[in-house]
Amino acid sequence: MRRKFLAIAAATAAFIGCAAPTLAAVDGPTLFWKLSMWGNPRALSAGMERLAEKVAEETDGKFRIKIFYGGQLSKSRENLDGLKLNAFEGAAFCNFYHPGKNPAFMVFSLPFLPLGDPRVDKYVRSRMMSHPALVADMAKWNAVPYVSGLLPQYEILGKGEPPLKLSDWSGLRVRAGGGLGAAMERLGAVRQTLPAGETSTAFQRGALDAAAFPYTYAHVAFKISDEADWYTSNLTPGTSECGWVFNKTAYAKLPKQYQDLLTGMRDEVMDVTQAAYAEEDKKNLPMFEKTMTKITYDEATLAEFRKVAGKPVWDEWIAENKDKFDAQGVFDAVWAYAKEAEATLK
Repeated sequence: MRRKFLAIAAATAAFIGCAAPTLAAVDGPTLFWKLSMWGNPRALSAGMERLAEKVAEETDGKFRIKIFYGGQLSKSRENLDGLKLNAFEGAAFCNFYHPGKNPAFMVFSLPFLPLGDPRVDKYVRSRMMSHPALVADMAKWNAVPYVSGLLPQYEILGKGEPPLKLSDWSGLRVRAGGGLGAAMERLGAVRQTLPAGETSTAFQRGALDAAAFPYTYAHVAFKISDEADWYTSNLTPGTSECGWVFNKTAYAKLPKQYQDLLTGMRDEVMDVTQAAYAEEDKKNLPMFEKTMTKITYDEATLAEFRKVAGKPVWDEWIAENKDKFDAQGVFDAVWAYAKEAEATLK
């Protein structure tokens, strides 16, 4: 009888254990957030996909986030407009798609910033997301900065004769935005600011000679590598900012525990994104070397490029924007945070 009783008790306990609902780590109301993104899932969106997955796990499915790709919710250049209209709860944006909408964010498109080390890049951009001028940029569009997309340094892919000398860039039509575009213009190139999704088609139509994108993932994601004959391997002229922002109204309405959950995920989102870029490089670099001519510039050529297209572009940007916001302060903050990062990460 005693053995029978114990068996029944054990079975009952097991049943109760199985039947008991799993308590969410973070409890709250049922919500569904839509995030607008152009193109297909890729390294840039890997961290945010992880966010969506983790938020659902932590809230037992009560708070769900879904990224809508392919411009389903908005065109790439209109995501900030959609946030202002409360059309969705979050979005990706690229600063150089609309410089006038986010003038302070254009600091990230200046050439030759000290962001080559991925760890320094993460530190600097994380700090800059709370800079008053950048916060003000987004506030105009009813948005709040969430995380940087941490775009890697750009390199350039192109068709035709490879530009082996700086003078060879003269006359080439180059897709490059912001300060990077200004840097290319100083070499005599003709700047083009096409959205990423239109670039491959421009190559096919003969309307474009070269394109600067984050190396190497974006060149593959947007099929530039399918069209190109050559690639630069060490030009590293700079990068830009394609970050993620939330609708300010929607974020303010979140219960504090949900806000804390999102804030606490920032590091993981960025780490996953950077790991995705690194993984893409492992796959893409061998393919680049096999199918295209590799251009490697010597140090003298690189020094000349930095001289011609570095400080002059910085000074021009600061002068053009000094009456719009504290452009000098924004520029200086990037360098100050980079110095902090180097000291912190030693």
